[in-house]
Amino acid sequence: MAERRYGVQAPPTETTIRSADWDGREIDGESHHRVLFQDVDMTELVDRGSSFEECQFRNVRFNVSVHEDARFVNCTFSRCSFFDATFSGCKLTGSMFDGCTFGLLKVTGGDWSYAGLPGADLRGSAFHGTRLREADLTGARLEGAELRRADLSGAWLHGADLTRCDLRGSDLSTLDPREVTLKDAVIDAFQATVVAGTLGFDVRD
Repeated sequence: MAERRYGVQAPPTETTIRSADWDGREIDGESHHRVLFQDVDMTELVDRGSSFEECQFRNVRFNVSVHEDARFVNCTFSRCSFFDATFSGCKLTGSMFDGCTFGLLKVTGGDWSYAGLPGADLRGSAFHGTRLREADLTGARLEGAELRRADLSGAWLHGADLTRCDLRGSDLSTLDPREVTLKDAVIDAFQATVVAGTLGFDVRD
């Protein structure tokens, strides 16, 4: 597996938006580059196709916000809240999350490859058809979550808690069941064969 490239170092910013009220605002195709968003309320924000590149989000509330085909590339999120937020077809490659809350987060499609979510509390969250290649989920809490049809190839899952997690249809080719908690996790027949092979079983018909 490739060397992990994640860290908490944030990209430099050139502009600051501080203590702004974006509650209920609708944005369409906006572009932000190297902007620091500090203490911004984005509750119930509706975002269609906007782009945020190398931005920092500190103590930003994304609760109940909806993002469609948006881009958050190489961004950092510190102490942000994502309660009941929805991301559909969004690109979050290389973004890092530190000290955030995610209750009932819903992600459909999109590309979260190389995203850093170490230790994230993702209990009850849902990722459907999402690309999570080489994402850092080290120590993540995914009890009761859904990772359906997700591309988890190369993902870092050491110490993750997947208790009761629905993993059906996801790529588990690099999952080591000895390094995660899998109690009552839901997998399909093909995945069972993959996991058995990882454990050294000789699977035959």
